[in-house]
Amino acid sequence: MALIGKIRKNSWILVVMIGLGVGGFIIMDIITANNGPGPSTSQSTLGKINGQKIDQKQFETTWDMLYGNSGGDAFATREALWQYFVDEAIVSQEARHLGLGISRTELLDLEFGTNPSPIITQRFSNPNAPGQVDREQLNSIKSMIEENRIQESIDAGQIAPTFIPYWKHQEREIIQNRLESKINSLVGKSLYTPSWMAEMVIQEENETAAFTYVKVPFDAVPNTEVTLSDSDYEAYLKENAAKYRRDEETRRVTYVAFDVFPSAQDSAANRSKIEGLLAEFQSTTNDSAFVLRNGGTIDAAFIKKADLGAALTDTIGKLAVGAVYGPYLDGGAFNAVKLLDKKIIPDSVRSRHILRQATDGPSLAQAHKTIDSLKVLIETGQQRFDSLAAVFGTDATRTKGGDLEYAFAGKMVKPFNDLIFYEAEQGELNVVETQFGVHLVEVTGKKFITNEEAYKLAFLKEEIVPSDETQSSIYSQAEEFASKNRKLSELEAAAKNNKSVKLETSPPLERNAYTVDQNLGTSGEGREIVRWAYTADKGDVSSAVYSFRDPVAYYDNKYVVVGLKDIEKAGVPSVESAKADIEQLVINRKKTEFLKERLKGKDMNAIASSYQGTIDTVVNANFGQNFVESLGNEPAVLGTVFTLAEGKTSEPIGGETGVFVVNVIKKTAAPAADAAVIPQYKQRLTGTFRAQLGAGLVTALKKNAKIKDNRAKFY
Repeated sequence: MALIGKIRKNSWILVVMIGLGVGGFIIMDIITANNGPGPSTSQSTLGKINGQKIDQKQFETTWDMLYGNSGGDAFATREALWQYFVDEAIVSQEARHLGLGISRTELLDLEFGTNPSPIITQRFSNPNAPGQVDREQLNSIKSMIEENRIQESIDAGQIAPTFIPYWKHQEREIIQNRLESKINSLVGKSLYTPSWMAEMVIQEENETAAFTYVKVPFDAVPNTEVTLSDSDYEAYLKENAAKYRRDEETRRVTYVAFDVFPSAQDSAANRSKIEGLLAEFQSTTNDSAFVLRNGGTIDAAFIKKADLGAALTDTIGKLAVGAVYGPYLDGGAFNAVKLLDKKIIPDSVRSRHILRQATDGPSLAQAHKTIDSLKVLIETGQQRFDSLAAVFGTDATRTKGGDLEYAFAGKMVKPFNDLIFYEAEQGELNVVETQFGVHLVEVTGKKFITNEEAYKLAFLKEEIVPSDETQSSIYSQAEEFASKNRKLSELEAAAKNNKSVKLETSPPLERNAYTVDQNLGTSGEGREIVRWAYTADKGDVSSAVYSFRDPVAYYDNKYVVVGLKDIEKAGVPSVESAKADIEQLVINRKKTEFLKERLKGKDMNAIASSYQGTIDTVVNANFGQNFVESLGNEPAVLGTVFTLAEGKTSEPIGGETGVFVVNVIKKTAAPAADAAVIPQYKQRLTGTFRAQLGAGLVTALKKNAKIKDNRAKFY
């Protein structure tokens, strides 16, 4: 009681303590919201779309499920998944505002109904009926879901363990796709083409003109005759501000690439590897195992001489079966070849089959069992092939006894093709497994026209690649170059004095870019360069040397030293930043002014004579054309033609590829619009506008959305 009395007398202390406690929580929230110490939900927020959070852990779990084992470019697939998350958030938000939704009944219909979602149609297509869904597979999945047998099927190995999360994600995709379709339909229904617009299009499409023209291309004026100032660039950017305006900050880097090439010693070492295998290659009795063990290739196919390439064309026919030829140089590699067999193969083969479709282990086992039973029935004379095909076949050929008619080599899937052309004898029954299932196959005819010999071959190949020592040597050169040139100005000067390297400048790089430019490609540390660029100051040079790998042979083929050239804020870029991108366009504008002045008052023959040009003719051009044969895409020229009267010659016209002068020979006015035709044009134009809506509506919603992108903190 005494303690309670003291608290009552000093209640102000309690108020202060509570205030300090609450304040502490508020301060902690402020600190963690700014990525300070302590746990924070913002640290797992990949982004926000109009306030809706995208959780990084959920994003990464989804990415791992969809792409984790694909072996593709991780940055590219993360970019694709990010765009999906953004689109899904925007579409779902817009749908809620409009009162649109997808019921469970509608979702099930989109998954398993008679008119399924395009996503289902694409992913569960019937290989034997293009454009149709594999109804058997869908019904099997539907039964497992309805009977609650998913886990049982996973345990039995009938479906993958990731089926449940994958199907849930697919349902989200289907819902997003359907909602987007509903929004497009809602907006599309509001589109309308007025009669005056239809009449205008009718006139544009039916009013024609014939004209002659002469063109003076821009390259007729040397660039040295054109002097540019910053005001020329500024004027161009001002007039084309919408085209060049950027929604976010960008950065440019200048880089020096040190290319890595094999040395003479590397080439000799690669050749020696092949030479060391030749004796065993020839003596081995198990070609498949030997070739597989040594990274070579072997194929059941027989290859004709014309398809072998120049390195073997004159040699292969002289070899005895079992002989080895090599090493020989082909395609940047040392090769050796062993002739396994040679024979004349048919130019086309007729066959018939009975297909039992199968997609997984249990169904393949059942298909083999059925096919084996059918094979016995035919071989023992109990049943005819065509009769069994009609009953047991599962593709369209069952209605004609399984007949596939004559086919040229390469027209069938490879296992089937190899069987009928290179292995099967006419009249015998064979079993082959393909991506479609299990086939019982009989060759019923062969046509020999060219009687050309073909060859079955085994290959060994050793790519000529730089050794680790060569790569290390070039890397050391790049490191030394970076250490000696710590400012961009020094790097640029040093590169100009070093003829073995080339200085390049990237296009504007956004914060989440994962490639620098097409010269470097995607198989390297492009993303790390971008991350560095957004931490550096203008003029800095990175202390790190970045590696880029050959996408085929997987060695380091470039080492890159990078400097930060420019930081450009959001909005219209500065002249300094945009100059490299727009220089030729500004030069062409100057050339247009120059040529207009020079050509003014001259007739077309004099112009053609002065610039070694010709006078060309266009007939039946109309205003609605985007491209005119011989003229190309020149809207300013076409627009001028339809403002001139017959017989009139234009002033010089600045075009896309040069300066033109035109003379109108004849104009044919469009006939008065038939009242019966106008509704057809209105319907056509409205349909065109609605078709364009799908590509633009979500893009417009994204442009107006508040998107907070934090990906650069994570990747």
